[in-house]
Amino acid sequence: MKLEPLLIPLFALLASLALFGVFVALAGQRPLDVYFEMYRGAFGTWFSFQNTLQRACPLLLTALCTALPARAGLVVIGGEGAFVVGGLAAAAAGVALAGTPRGVILGGLFAAGAAAGALWIGLSGFLRARRGVNETISSLLLTYIGVALLNHFVEGPLRDPESLNKPSTRHIGEANMLGSIPGLDVHWGLAVGVLACIAAYVLMERTVFGFAAALVGGNTRAARLSGIGVASIVVTTCALGGAAAGVAGAFEVAAVHGRANASLAAGYGYTGVLVSFLARHNALAVIPVSIFLGGIAASGGLLQRVFGLPDATVSVLQGILFVVLIASDTLYGRIRWGAAKGAHA
Repeated sequence: MKLEPLLIPLFALLASLALFGVFVALAGQRPLDVYFEMYRGAFGTWFSFQNTLQRACPLLLTALCTALPARAGLVVIGGEGAFVVGGLAAAAAGVALAGTPRGVILGGLFAAGAAAGALWIGLSGFLRARRGVNETISSLLLTYIGVALLNHFVEGPLRDPESLNKPSTRHIGEANMLGSIPGLDVHWGLAVGVLACIAAYVLMERTVFGFAAALVGGNTRAARLSGIGVASIVVTTCALGGAAAGVAGAFEVAAVHGRANASLAAGYGYTGVLVSFLARHNALAVIPVSIFLGGIAASGGLLQRVFGLPDATVSVLQGILFVVLIASDTLYGRIRWGAAKGAHA
């Protein structure tokens, strides 16, 4: 088993915690006390652990929006846009299907969310495959467009007249809301997210499609010479990733808010990018990393109450982690090279 893919993210995590310790020390707090309260707010009690799992639910799916295209050598960071348009489409479908059986409403709601997300990121893949447009830039720009569309529709054509203080779409109906997993105060997005990560791992590691995607990501020219449809692989992996993020947005509507509003743009898509990079784009590794980052997010409120730190303090840690993680990519290959040099000597 190669240790390098595990050691580099671990190094990035430890270095980020050290830098974050300096940050909180400059804010007048003792780093070890802050770390302890973060642990307590994330995993210290059954209530806090369930809160962590709740925060992890959308991350499991939005991370796949980056992890799946990464298999084909793409860097997609537009999960936030797919999440937002998926939630908006789901809310619109839920309202449009009002009066039909609950199963029809939920089925239509999730189908609309998945389709909207797939089209959104699939467009970025299409632009890369057919026009050579950089997918990182196009997916990011599409995110801004998605958020703008959300604001337009919830404040205009789809606005509920009764939503005075916070423009929103009409509610899908309490009877149509998804409940919690038995024994947990966590909605079913957790189970679906875990199953989606397992399915994504099997798809990318155990199927011909996954092998073809890896070949495209490793050497596009060799893939073309092997007769692989590079364009179809690029578009398909992007569409699958977008569909996962769109489903996450649909869960946010069906299990949390019951409607679409500005709360959808909560940054889950951006955090999903960090999850994917920290997991080295491995779909199975996305599961524990999502729980870890969900715990960091869940601890923000406790840091505010105990130390008087801003709730956004945990966002500083996430930002540091992302920067250090990207910088640590320069170490890949050097550990193996150093070990080989020592063995040769």
